[in-house]
Amino acid sequence: MISNQILQTTIDGLKGISRVELSVVDTEGKDVVSTTGHAGTVSKAAREFALGPADSQEIQGYQYFKIYDEQQVEYILIACGTGEDVYMIGKMVAFQIQSLIVAYKERFDKDNFIKNLLLDNLLLVDIYSRAKKLHIATDVKRVAMIIEAGERKDNNVLECIRTHFGSNNQDFITAVDENNVIVVKELEDTDFSKEVDRAARAIIAVLEKEGIEGVHVSYGTAVGEIKEVSRSYKEAKMALDVGKIFFGDRDVVAYSELGIGRLIYQLPIPLCKMFIKEIFGGKSPDEFDEETLTTIMKFFENSLNVSETSRQLFIHRNTLVYRLDKLQKLTGLDLRVFEDAITFKIALMVVKYMKYMESIEY
Repeated sequence: MISNQILQTTIDGLKGISRVELSVVDTEGKDVVSTTGHAGTVSKAAREFALGPADSQEIQGYQYFKIYDEQQVEYILIACGTGEDVYMIGKMVAFQIQSLIVAYKERFDKDNFIKNLLLDNLLLVDIYSRAKKLHIATDVKRVAMIIEAGERKDNNVLECIRTHFGSNNQDFITAVDENNVIVVKELEDTDFSKEVDRAARAIIAVLEKEGIEGVHVSYGTAVGEIKEVSRSYKEAKMALDVGKIFFGDRDVVAYSELGIGRLIYQLPIPLCKMFIKEIFGGKSPDEFDEETLTTIMKFFENSLNVSETSRQLFIHRNTLVYRLDKLQKLTGLDLRVFEDAITFKIALMVVKYMKYMESIEY
């Protein structure tokens, strides 16, 4: 349903153009919005007019017009004054408000459909029948994006994104909870990852300009059928969570880039604890001193290359070899051996995942 704020803005703008005082009341004659304070004095007349057969009528110096929503009277428009000019202005204003009701109702219906589609609340037959009624294409390429922003009570992230990016009728912008905004974006036939990444960067730039910080965007894989949009949404949700654990320095994360982190995220915590205990006994791989951890991470970054790692750490090659030997004695793993390096890398990721899960539980 159209909001009172939209109605007020509309009649204020139309009054500024026509210089005619306008009021909108409900069928009980109660004031909804007004450019003047006279609505309360005509409530009885408005109630009687709502029950009558006429669509417009002049009553005691005011022009009355019915505004319909699917053949049911929704509002009464009251224009202050009489005469042909006021009548024509009233007819135009009534038509404008009725058009707004239709437009907002269609958007509401589409919004409800997209929400239920994302949450898997629709049967397959209902997806296609409702999409047809709402004139939504069912066989175009789409991707689901999730926008998570820092808490700012003075900024409505959903409305901000709708204002700046809602003009494209092929894209859908909605929210299924209080934390995230979802964009179901229609894609061109070009490289979709670049297209989505550009869109994500544009959203982040707009929100930061509005003073909203801590914005993160994730997205799933592209799907070619409307029934598969919920899968892209679930992938985007996983990308958002996994990105927080393993890609904390990124503000845009794609599901396709999660790699092994996607597998680790789906492991049960008891299994993770068992793995760490079996590999390291009672010691956790993140308990090593800062120097050792820095050496390990740099060694991984350089694909286990001893010479390049020692150069970047500004240490002698023999010093690096000494550190790796020391680590081997502590853990039984030689990071110069690919299999041992993979085991250690996974262990670090598992510990990171366990710590994240513990943090969100408390």
